[in-house]
Amino acid sequence: MKQKNLLIVAVTVFLLIMAGVIAYLAWRTNRAEEDRQQMEQLQQLAEMDKLEMQNEYEEVARQYQELQKQINNDSLVAQLAKEQQRVQDLLEELKRTKDNDAAEIMRLKKELATLREILRQYIIQIDSLNHLNQQLNLENENLRTENLQAQEHITSLTTEKETLTDKVTIAAQLDATGVRAFGKNKKGKETNKIKDVKRMQISFNISRNVTAQTGMKSVYVRITTPTNEVLTQGGTFPYENRTLEYSIRKDIEYTGEEQTVTVYWDVNQTLLGGTYRADIFADGNRIGGTTFSFE
Repeated sequence: MKQKNLLIVAVTVFLLIMAGVIAYLAWRTNRAEEDRQQMEQLQQLAEMDKLEMQNEYEEVARQYQELQKQINNDSLVAQLAKEQQRVQDLLEELKRTKDNDAAEIMRLKKELATLREILRQYIIQIDSLNHLNQQLNLENENLRTENLQAQEHITSLTTEKETLTDKVTIAAQLDATGVRAFGKNKKGKETNKIKDVKRMQISFNISRNVTAQTGMKSVYVRITTPTNEVLTQGGTFPYENRTLEYSIRKDIEYTGEEQTVTVYWDVNQTLLGGTYRADIFADGNRIGGTTFSFE
């Protein structure tokens, strides 16, 4: 009888151990699948960010090519061709860069901002030259033949100006640089432990842009969780012919000069550890973003 009881105890202990091992293996399998899905999401975001940069590089290169067709100044055409080649070289570097090479992607993003600024200056210079030519032609209106020539040139310049106006839309796009996002605990100190986070802070600089329209602007920050859910209170904004939810909206008065913007998201729900993403939008464009993680 005693041996039978011992056998029952032994079998029971064995079954409990086996149940524990099976439960542990199931947990490890689920955790591995979650990690794989998260890595796939981060990879997709990185690929989208890189593809967006490639499109922007290609658009800037096209603008340089268009500007060369609109002027007759050989020296200026040569300068534009040189800048266009620089854009093409950086585009090739971007295509060769791995999606997960954050340092190189950031360097090429800064290069893109510099190329935009140079493009803006050329547009302003060419527009100034066009205005000067227009004034010189108007001064000769007292002669009939020259007046006809001036009118033809004015018509041509009007068409060129309309084309340049479309180009300025791209050159006038705002840029958010130095983007930093992190959590704060109840004492207002920075923390990377998700259980202690009571508020998220996102800070960035809106770059100086002499061609951008000044005045009141709405800046939207969209925070997505590791599960790709948007932290939102229901607000939306238009973006590329669709509507997106935003986490934070801040109205600023933009003067054309660089200015710092800081926004906050108060945590009022249970959040998961992992990698979060903050994207910044203004004037219907995505102007910057960053990722940040919590344990």
